[in-house]
Amino acid sequence: MQATSVFAPAKINLTLHVTGLRADGYHLLDSLVAFAPVGDGLVIEPGDTLSVTVEGPEAAGVPADMSNLVLKAAAFLAESAGVARGASFLLDKRLPPASGIGGGSSDAAAAIRGLMAFWELSPETDLDPAHVARAQDPAQQEAMTAEMPPRLAGLSRGLAKLGADVPMCLVPRPLRVGGIGEVLTRVDLPPLPALLVNPRVEVPTPAVFKALALKDNPAMPETLPNFAGTSDCIEWLATQHNDLQAPAIATAPVIAEVITALSTLPGCRLARMSGSGATCFALFETEDAARDAEVRLAAQRPGWWIASGNLGDQTQKAQPRSHAPSS
Repeated sequence: MQATSVFAPAKINLTLHVTGLRADGYHLLDSLVAFAPVGDGLVIEPGDTLSVTVEGPEAAGVPADMSNLVLKAAAFLAESAGVARGASFLLDKRLPPASGIGGGSSDAAAAIRGLMAFWELSPETDLDPAHVARAQDPAQQEAMTAEMPPRLAGLSRGLAKLGADVPMCLVPRPLRVGGIGEVLTRVDLPPLPALLVNPRVEVPTPAVFKALALKDNPAMPETLPNFAGTSDCIEWLATQHNDLQAPAIATAPVIAEVITALSTLPGCRLARMSGSGATCFALFETEDAARDAEVRLAAQRPGWWIASGNLGDQTQKAQPRSHAPSS
């Protein structure tokens, strides 16, 4: 039996507006999301049960039991598809944990993409965001669910149970994200050359939301602009914000240091925190400028996690690929 490899790209919140608080304690969001060409890797091979081995430069502290989102996703898909099969996962962990770039959620989404190919459950096109988003209109949601293969109809209803970021990571392309993370709308963005930086500080998401003073901030404009190019897009992004940045800085002051360091790099057009932190990003006009900034900052801050690349659509890179097993 062939093995399957699948890429789990980092998720970057270019904007993150917290627009309300539900009665059940979940926050309502309006966020613009893009994906990076850096991330974790999964290799799936035959196994009698579901198991995961974790390796890589960021493997320390990542669990290898059923608390790992990869195995939770695998168990969820097996139950949703009505199959009783095993799989052995090798997780190459390259994204820092608890860093605001959806590492665990992207791993879970990659596990679902990879297993659907590995178990030959359904074509990749069945995982379009239109199918996995939860519509505000129950009738529309029922119609979207009906478009999926019957055995996988539960997928669209259950993905958010694994984590609010999992649905948006399933098909890693630019999205506008609403609700608590389950309302997904595809958007077109130009390539955004970026530098990603994490100061090796884990920031618990609940603590950041707890420190957020205002829970009902304005949303982004109802209609987003049509961007002529990278510069135009960055200029507009600068008029938006991340409502969690200030409370995250209060929780972990080093985030302000990161943003200052990014802002002073030659060619930086915008520096901002992603998600609930502590990873921050800087946007540049060109890939060369982002790479030069990466070299410069890595020399200045050798202890920080640093990576660069074009933010945008990573669906092709994230498609499962079959190959011979390792042994």
